[in-house]
Amino acid sequence: MSPAEIVDVVDAWREQYKSLGSRDEINYVQIFENRGIMMGCSNPHPHGQVWASSSIPNEPQCERRALTDYHAQHNRCLLCDYLRLERDRGERMVCANDLFTAVVPFWAIWPFETLLLSHRHFGSFADINDDERLALADILKRLTTRYDNLFHVSFPYSMGFHQSPTSSGKHPEQHFHAHFYPPLLRSATIRKFMVGYEMLATPQRDVSAEWASACLRKVSESHYTLG
Repeated sequence: MSPAEIVDVVDAWREQYKSLGSRDEINYVQIFENRGIMMGCSNPHPHGQVWASSSIPNEPQCERRALTDYHAQHNRCLLCDYLRLERDRGERMVCANDLFTAVVPFWAIWPFETLLLSHRHFGSFADINDDERLALADILKRLTTRYDNLFHVSFPYSMGFHQSPTSSGKHPEQHFHAHFYPPLLRSATIRKFMVGYEMLATPQRDVSAEWASACLRKVSESHYTLG
């Protein structure tokens, strides 16, 4: 898909977030996408889902607590400060445009996990502007092409956006971002599994965030190498 075609997907995500979030019984809208048989998908192409719930799910709720605590202590956004740190250091950055940056976060669990962050502080698809719609489509194209070109396969992943709850009230702590969780480890055929100590204690990092980001930076984002 071209960036222009991806904008249509971005617009669909925005409309679903706003439409579902406007319902009184809905407090959180989770937009996500699965790609690849390795991720358990019966359809080989990327396909998105939207789940809407009355409660905030565990993962975004844990993030929200950290964002809220940081905002209360510093009167600043945690992810704004984190993005500034990563852009200054540069060693874990993968790609960027004027409005979005993709990094391998230092806490990454999956080998080529990435975090996609907006430069401007806003909370959800309801707040995205026209320039950011185009820039989000561009960065999604660039990042997923890098994934495909890394091992010359249609790279599997699960990705999703974390956004503001849709309940009434303001959420100044929330920063629009997306997570990419791809399972491939060192080649197209080696997958990382969470077992043993990782399931019962804590995940282990098979590669460093710096090494993973360097690998992703080296590959082309200008074209697909798939046959």
